[in-house]
Amino acid sequence: MMKLDRTAAHDVLENVVVQANTLGRPVCVAVTDERGALVAFTRMDGAPFRSIKLSEAKAYSAARLGVSTAAFHERLARDAMPASYFADPMLTGLPGGAVIRSETGATIGGVGISGLAPAEDQQLADNAAAAHMTRQD
Repeated sequence: MMKLDRTAAHDVLENVVVQANTLGRPVCVAVTDERGALVAFTRMDGAPFRSIKLSEAKAYSAARLGVSTAAFHERLARDAMPASYFADPMLTGLPGGAVIRSETGATIGGVGISGLAPAEDQQLADNAAAAHMTRQD
């Protein structure tokens, strides 16, 4: 199985930074491996301090669950259950986390964005994950 190495993780970071610079708004970006362990992180100048941990939790959640945090949020709302039911304090349902997949569709990591509105964080994360897939082809 393909792994998400440090170089690929930094490519994902840079993709998000370019997107955020285009919007003129700073974010924090975290990239994890398939187990949710942090591989790369950046906090753009001016990004909220609270976004540091939020971006890491979003990347972790996407990698561990194999779905976006927006999808996890929808499930939590639909089933009226708190994330704490999953017995993992690092999980979050805040939108802004996306799964990074290999060319075969296997989960190889997660990307988490924080600093914008939740839907905007999710869009940046989805774009970065999709761009990583495209670069593998």
